[in-house]
Formats: sequence, structure tokens, C-alpha cells
Amino acid sequence: METENNKFLGEEKISKLLLKFSIPCILSLLISSLYNIVDQIFIGNSSLGYLGNAATGVVYPITIITMAFAWAFGDGSAAYLSLCQGRKDTKNAHKAIGNSVLITFIISIIFLILGFIFKDNLLYLFGASSKSIGLASDYYVIILAAIPVYMVANSMNAVIRADGSPRFSMAATAVGALINIILDPIFIFGFNLGIKGAAYATIIGQIASLFISIIYFTRTKTFKLTKESFKINLGIFKNVIKLGVSTFITQMSIVAISLICNIMLAKYGALSKYGADIPIAVIGIAMKVFSIVINIIVGLIVGAQPILGYNYGAKNIDRVKETFKKVVIIALTIGVIFTIIFELWPNLIIRIFGTNQKLYMEFAVLTFRVFLMLVTLTCLIKLCSIFFQAVGGSFKSDNSFSY
Repeated sequence: METENNKFLGEEKISKLLLKFSIPCILSLLISSLYNIVDQIFIGNSSLGYLGNAATGVVYPITIITMAFAWAFGDGSAAYLSLCQGRKDTKNAHKAIGNSVLITFIISIIFLILGFIFKDNLLYLFGASSKSIGLASDYYVIILAAIPVYMVANSMNAVIRADGSPRFSMAATAVGALINIILDPIFIFGFNLGIKGAAYATIIGQIASLFISIIYFTRTKTFKLTKESFKINLGIFKNVIKLGVSTFITQMSIVAISLICNIMLAKYGALSKYGADIPIAVIGIAMKVFSIVINIIVGLIVGAQPILGYNYGAKNIDRVKETFKKVVIIALTIGVIFTIIFELWPNLIIRIFGTNQKLYMEFAVLTFRVFLMLVTLTCLIKLCSIFFQAVGGSFKSDNSFSY
């Protein structure tokens, strides 16, 4: 089943394959970014203002921790699937995928329990102030309740792409994001639910995405899940972890950056004219805008992952080199364009998120220009990290670092 469905990965023109796989993947990840960004736009333009954005900024790093696990297992099993396809291994891929979904769900339940037990500790750790703690708590509790849905859906999404259905993967994410966008103003303004409304809109969209992904898993192309797929096999899952560990390290590095930034901003911001909440609100926005750029790069290289994995497994090294060369050129171009935008016109982006207050804008412009000045370098680091992951070079991939 796998050899016939994926033979074109070793024969079709590389540029055509990149268009087929990377464009839907980029759109899928950009749409996924909307979950957090749309909330922040509507909240920032509501009566909650920058305090509402500060609250979502506090919760954002906590959700990144959960995604570190979901994306690591999803990307790892997707890379393993592509390598199995190239090697014409029809026995092990479904076990890796089944194990990944099951373990992702188990870890999500652990997060759910610990997240509620240590709620206030976590929120204060990530920068909540006496002014924002109430809003942050309201948003956090609702988002946390849907963490199992969010994690499992994102883990499955990577596998759908590797199975040769990037458009379906995009559709699953797009439907959820569209629901979120529609419900945000209805819940926030129409029902006057404020920050709780933004959280409710987000989790309803996530539930829709998971439901669509589950439907796909009943009609996969290159693997078939059975009861045996969900029996824990540590030998196979060890390979998944090796392939996904770079994603985990990258995501956790973002958490480390966010944690350090929020702690320092809360401490020293309170001593400045900006106060504690303006800096935390701004850095949260900067991180989410940065996620748009990095998701374009991730979409580019993850879209290329089936091409790289299949041809590396089939020992078509020239096609691997050609694919890598093309994605590097594209990534450099994207990085340079966004760097110019962030340095010359940060105001245009910042105003989208509301709160046109003088001190807020002053700090936001400075933050965008400094924090995002090396975005091109980060794009290349992320690209190389996922490239090594795609070809099974887990050790090299592990040593990559990102914002």
C-alpha cells in the first residue's frame, strides 16, 4: 500500500512536490497561529485592553509546554512514517503512530491534573501581576480544560501531512480557526463574556479540528491503525522520540525564553515608567508575531519532510540535496523580508492589537526592533533542525536552538 501511493515522491519534480506539500502545510500552520493571535486582537481592541493581552501572554508559554510534547510525538511519528515509506517498511509505521497518539493523550491528562493543582503558582511564575491574575486565571482554566483535545489534534495533524494529505491537514486546522474567528466577537462582545469568551471560542475550534482529524484516521492512505497499533512498544517509540526530540527542544527553548523574559519584565518593568503589565503584554504579542514567521519556515520544511524522508530512506541523496537547497533559498528570502518589515514598520503590526497608548506604543516599537532583529538567522536554524529530523539525524537536530 505504501510503495504505490508514495512512489511519486522519488520521481516527481522537486519544485512541484514542494508546492503540493509545503504550501498547504504553511497555510495550515499559519491558520493554527490564528488561535492565539485572533484572541489577542479581539481582546486588545476590547475594554480589556493591554491587561487582557498581558493575561493571554502569561498563559501562552504554558500552552507551548504542552505543544512541545504534542509536536515532538507528532513530528517524530510523521518523520518515522516517511522513512518507513522510503525503506518500504509496512510493518512498523502504524505502531509508531498509534503509540504517539496514545502517549500524547496520557501526557495531556497529566498536564491537565498538574495544571489545575498548581494553577496560581504557574501563572505567577510566568509573569501574572496583581492586576492581571484574575483575567489570566479565567482564560487559563478554560484553555487548560481542553488541553487533551489540543494536544492530540496537533499530534495527529503532523501524521496526516506525512501520509500525503497536506490539504486535509490544512482543512482540519482551517475549520477550527474559522470557528474561533467567528465565535470570538460573538462571545467577547455579543455575549459580553470578555476573556472567557475568547477562551471558549478557542476550545470549540480545537474540538472541531480534532473531530475532523479523527475522521481522516479512519481512511488513511499509507498505514492502517489497529488494536495492535496502540499497544505500547518502547523499541519503536524510542525511534519516534529520537526523531521528534529536536521539536521538543526547540519548543522548550521558547518556553525558557518566555519564562526568563516574563520574570525580568515583571520585576524590572514594575520599576520603570512602563510598569509590569505593558512589557508582558508587548512581549506576548512579539512572540506570537514571531510564531507567524517561524511557522512559515516550519511549514516549508515540514511540507518537504515526506520528500526528504522518502528519498533519504530510498538512498536518493541527490534529490535530498536538491530539496534542501531549494528550501534554504526560500527561507532566507522570507527571513530577510520580515526583518525589513519589523525594523522599518513595526507600528503597522502593533496597532492591529489595539491599545494605542503612548507608553505602550513606545515600548512595543523598541521591543519589535530589538527582539526580532535576528529572525533570519532563527529561520535557518529551525529549518536545519527539522531537516536533520526528517532524514533521521536526531543527534545533529538535537543541537539546534531557536528563540
